[in-house]
Amino acid sequence: MSTPSQKYRIAAIQTVSGPDVGENLRIAGDLIEEAAAGGAKLVALPEYFPLISPDETAKVHLREPEGAGPLQNFLREAAARHGVWLIGGTIPLVAGVPNKVRNTTLVFNDKGVQVARYDKIHLFGFKREREAYDESVTIEAGDEVVVFDAPWGRTGLSVCYDLRFPELFRRMGDVNLIVLPAAFTATTGRAHWEVLLRARAIENQCYVMAPAQGGRHPGGRVTWGHTLVADPWGEIVACRDEGAGVVFAEIDESRIAAIRASLPALRHRCLMPG
Repeated sequence: MSTPSQKYRIAAIQTVSGPDVGENLRIAGDLIEEAAAGGAKLVALPEYFPLISPDETAKVHLREPEGAGPLQNFLREAAARHGVWLIGGTIPLVAGVPNKVRNTTLVFNDKGVQVARYDKIHLFGFKREREAYDESVTIEAGDEVVVFDAPWGRTGLSVCYDLRFPELFRRMGDVNLIVLPAAFTATTGRAHWEVLLRARAIENQCYVMAPAQGGRHPGGRVTWGHTLVADPWGEIVACRDEGAGVVFAEIDESRIAAIRASLPALRHRCLMPG
């Protein structure tokens, strides 16, 4: 494992995905290559990076069993080819009920080996005037908190709407990094995205990396973007407002250690999660 003085360069990718899976993968592949060329050791894609369609059932037709399929092959091969750890946003995997998917984050190490899987637990529902979303119609919720070990330290996985449920992050325990691929709507993102991400970083005294969808998608959907990395003090160290691109930052283990030493809030907790 690493020593407290080490730093790790990371890259969060922002996309504006549409209904053309091949084009989405091409764009994601180019951005992964750009991130690797920029020195990133960890690269993370946003939620729904292979597909955002006006037809919410389209992802059901794209679903794959774990371990096989073109989306997983794309992630596995990209990680191995560029020698990076790759957090694959989310892809649709087979669910336990018909006509639904698991909205799944897969993690591949720099050899292309899958090391973690997280199925989104909290399913987004929102309705205001003409804007309405209900992920439960096409997605089956997961039920397992997932943390994995990596060169930069323990890392917790979450997705988008999970951001609003701090008990999930408390159950991760002490982590150096939380990763949250997202496709926040412009409406909710404008109001809550930054403040919630900073809160999760502050209360868990860790880095938070949030790769997002950001822009106007074919079909009219608008996502908030603002892909960002926040440090353990809640400061935003890098951000991209909208449009496809790469956001670079560093995980500085000495900063994590210094903040936890000067303000030992994690040790002062009295009410532990069940």
